[in-house]
Amino acid sequence: MNGLLFGLAIVLPPRFTPERVRYDRRYRTLDKYRFIVGFLAVPLAFYALFVISPFLQAIYYSFTDWSGGPVANFIGFDNYRKMWNDDRFWDSLRVSTLLLVVAPVVTLVLGMFFAYMITSGGRHRRGRAIAGVAGSSLYKVVYFFPQVLSVAIIAVVWGRVFNTNSGLINGGLDKIGINGPAWLGGDETLGLISLLIVISWSFVGFYVVLFSAAMGSVPQDIYEAALLDGAGRARTFFSVTLPLIWDAVRTGWIYMGIQALDTFAICLVMVPPHVLKVTPVFLYERFRDGQYGYATSIGVVLLVLSMAFSLIVMRVGNRDRIEY
Repeated sequence: MNGLLFGLAIVLPPRFTPERVRYDRRYRTLDKYRFIVGFLAVPLAFYALFVISPFLQAIYYSFTDWSGGPVANFIGFDNYRKMWNDDRFWDSLRVSTLLLVVAPVVTLVLGMFFAYMITSGGRHRRGRAIAGVAGSSLYKVVYFFPQVLSVAIIAVVWGRVFNTNSGLINGGLDKIGINGPAWLGGDETLGLISLLIVISWSFVGFYVVLFSAAMGSVPQDIYEAALLDGAGRARTFFSVTLPLIWDAVRTGWIYMGIQALDTFAICLVMVPPHVLKVTPVFLYERFRDGQYGYATSIGVVLLVLSMAFSLIVMRVGNRDRIEY
């Protein structure tokens, strides 16, 4: 072996010796990592400064009696003990948990249904195994329109729609001889249903666009094979489309869950305080009352709950990736 290396060293130019080749390979690897570190250094620094640092500060203040002043005395777990014994916190957390469970299911199901109709709900056309309904491009714009509206505007408009006396819903029911309920008049169940309707309406357009893009990337050959095997629309969706877009569904599930858990402006503006409160509104009220340390401890609980929800969804929704 040594003789072979010696012979190569004589025959080949010095830059092609085995030692030089190994050195060049190590140098290229080191240069690659230097480029990656240099490219990411500034973004990571900004992320640490504006994202990680506030999280760490909030965790620290949750163990203090900070009231907004320059002094924050360390009090250990007193804020968390207070939270544990606070019935108002548990009531708000119960409402937020219901939204966390129900809102993603309703919104994602509607998003997938509308997206499937836009991409595959039309009649078969010449040269295409599947096609969307007529005017599908316009429907995408219509569904996405709530995303460009301010959350406060959405809350004010829907608050008028759900108004007991002059609202659009009860006004329509009165036309057919039905006395509409007091949607936001004090019943927690009706208030929760109203809030769920507004949340799903305001976010479903985003998932229509997301799922439409995922469905549009599925090759036509797969749908043609399913049609040749006699699969109908429902069977094609559950056996072909849904498994192939599952990564997008899981991502949307996590994102929508966090959005439902973080519902603040809609509930604060639209729903009267005596009907129901979500945890972010309860947190805001503690800040308004000057209980900053207690409020930050509630924020830490929301952070932990969001992370736990994301990990559970990633674990439950974990499937083998299908390549196509």
